[in-house]
Amino acid sequence: MARTGTPKTLSNVVFVDGARTPFAKAGSLYSETRADDLVVKVMRELLRRNPQVPAERIDDVAIAAATQTGDQGMNIGRSASLLAGIPNSVPGYSIDRWCAGAMTAVTTLSGAIMSGAYELAIAGGVEHMTHHPMGEGVDPNPRYLAERIVSQDALLMGNTAENLHDRYPHITKERADAFAVGSQEKTAKAYANGLLQPDLVPVAVRSAENGWGLVTVDEVPRAGTSMEGLASLRTPFRPHGRVTAGNSSALTDGATAAILASESLADELGLSKKMRMVGFAFAGVEPEFMGVGPVPSTEKALAKAGLSISDIDLFEVNEAFAVQVLAFLDHFGIADDDPRVNPMGGAIAVGHPLASSGIRLMNNLARDFEMNPKAQFGITTMCIGLGMGGTVIWENTSSDSDSGATA
Repeated sequence: MARTGTPKTLSNVVFVDGARTPFAKAGSLYSETRADDLVVKVMRELLRRNPQVPAERIDDVAIAAATQTGDQGMNIGRSASLLAGIPNSVPGYSIDRWCAGAMTAVTTLSGAIMSGAYELAIAGGVEHMTHHPMGEGVDPNPRYLAERIVSQDALLMGNTAENLHDRYPHITKERADAFAVGSQEKTAKAYANGLLQPDLVPVAVRSAENGWGLVTVDEVPRAGTSMEGLASLRTPFRPHGRVTAGNSSALTDGATAAILASESLADELGLSKKMRMVGFAFAGVEPEFMGVGPVPSTEKALAKAGLSISDIDLFEVNEAFAVQVLAFLDHFGIADDDPRVNPMGGAIAVGHPLASSGIRLMNNLARDFEMNPKAQFGITTMCIGLGMGGTVIWENTSSDSDSGATA
């Protein structure tokens, strides 16, 4: 019997828009605010900012959380979607790949868009580390340790960072501290130049003690951070170690979200196209050396895309720990202070609310592209607990893109 119709071809995926709440220190500004309300706030704001997006045409909503209980449970993808006023007809689901939750929400939905199953979707992530401290409710199988599947260090992220210092002794504490100072300085400059504020969604908060307030900027940055100040900090994961609160990301609360679409639908609806997805990859490494994960995931993503590291003009690398970023840079022969890397600072300055951070990296890269219209390709990459890395390659959609440009 003759077939009718024509086979579908792969669709390009574009990053239409992204936003996030300001990130707050765990135990601070969002202590009496629900996690789901944080991500609902961002989703509502995205739809307000993009009135051309017909909510009824959203194919799916995927929201990530590393701890999926309490106010981050009840299938937060579906429950937050309903709370945000998205029509009942739009489905939703929750997703978890620990720190790379939001990144995985983006890649999973993008895969569906590429295949033609979807045209429009919302990805997001939230982590309320006040309500859900890292490791809350976790019950590691005793076989992990008894059968030496992983070392005990693999279950403590700070220990994995100390292990990286051991593996790469040329990455000294002084180098890590210097990188951390640079992150703080770049973030302060980005705030002074008004570059970060457009992506932030103000959040009204209530405190039983202090009444109502409005959170408009990240709470975590420490302007004026110095090498001398960092040198005096204790090393909580190991006596006389090299990892401190100053060269690590802070425990934070926050949420992110992004609108993704097929390029053809974006053109049809007149949506913005901040960047185009080129490809992505995830990879595994020894769990006790978790921080090196972005190296193989980036190599894998580049190979699949037919690119090399020299083709990449901009890098947004999650700063879970300074040593982890430095290991990545050393592997690819990139200088610690290369201006293409985290031009507006990173998680050491603004914080790392686990499952939400992947989209923060994408928001930053979209801004990097805007400031560097001749840059052609950029990557967002991050390490992931229990020994993984994730990398997404993006292309600048500016009409005058030129692969020979740098930041």
